[in-house]
Amino acid sequence: MRVLIAGEHRLLREGLRAVLESGGIQVVGEARTGQEAISEAARLHPDVVVIDTTLPGLNGIDATRRIVTDRARNKVLALSMNADRRCVIAMLEAGAAGYLLMAASSAELLAALAAVNRGETYLSPAAANSVVQQAIGRGATSPRSEAARPVSAREREVLQLVAEGNSSKEIATTLRLAVSTVETHRRAIMGKLDLRSIAALTKYAIREGLTSAAA
Repeated sequence: MRVLIAGEHRLLREGLRAVLESGGIQVVGEARTGQEAISEAARLHPDVVVIDTTLPGLNGIDATRRIVTDRARNKVLALSMNADRRCVIAMLEAGAAGYLLMAASSAELLAALAAVNRGETYLSPAAANSVVQQAIGRGATSPRSEAARPVSAREREVLQLVAEGNSSKEIATTLRLAVSTVETHRRAIMGKLDLRSIAALTKYAIREGLTSAAA
């Protein structure tokens, strides 16, 4: 099995590499950001991409959507500290085949990878419970979470970069947009989410799993 590891922190990537290689799995590459994960997946054609949900620049959810769309054979195993149903469901809707919590053991990581590589879906027990609660109606989506659904993929990218402390000019440079376009997106996001400050946008982005930036 050939695996690409995508995680912001070097220590996390090195730890994952050590576990995977000790289990006889070939690690073909590493990526630090969402954009790097997309380009490396396209270049290396791994069997599975292990991706942190909170990558900088472009979060793991939107990166997963692009990875799966760009090459339908790509399989993605999400890795997260967050078992919140919104993050789990967002990753599954983006095309991830598995969702593993960082508290998992090395044995569970290897089992999850094997399952995903076989074409199965794997969820950590806590993540699976979140999905079940959602399905049976006990975890009904909040009005604020419902309001997030009209936010487009581009608006999510802008929202993440705002939450990570980037100015409109910096966001425009990163996304290759006009500053006026970024400001238009920012106003649209605030209107759709009924949020009125950068602090509120940041808290929302963290809650939805778009970034791990401190509020």
